[in-house]
Amino acid sequence: MRVAVRSDDLPEPRGHFSQVVVAKGGGRMVFISGMSARDSTGLIVGRGDVSAQCHQVCRNLQIAVAAAGGTLDDIVRVEVYVRNMGDFSAIQHVRREYFSDPPPASTMVEVSRLAHEDLLLEITAIAMVDDRSVAPGT
Repeated sequence: MRVAVRSDDLPEPRGHFSQVVVAKGGGRMVFISGMSARDSTGLIVGRGDVSAQCHQVCRNLQIAVAAAGGTLDDIVRVEVYVRNMGDFSAIQHVRREYFSDPPPASTMVEVSRLAHEDLLLEITAIAMVDDRSVAPGT
């Protein structure tokens, strides 16, 4: 379970993220590699549309954390790599649909390239998954 910690000595976040998150309870740390906007067949979803790509990335994160026995609520930190920081607001809007409050801690950075020229963002994640929800093979 993630719990946000707030300090009056830090500014309010400008997006859908927590500045500090404490992972509470027992469990296993799950490290999720960069998820892109590829569907289960490997095709890129939403070419040229950062919102459509962000939806696919979030669905892929959901599938990845579920494979380890968790949910998006178990994700405590994400790192977002974007091709255009001007897409910040659109990405934050989509993230609000997937990450409940308090949202995970987050860093977003603009990069010049990703693994394919049509990919607009990639997200890595760290989750703390409860030991009681152990997925087969974990």
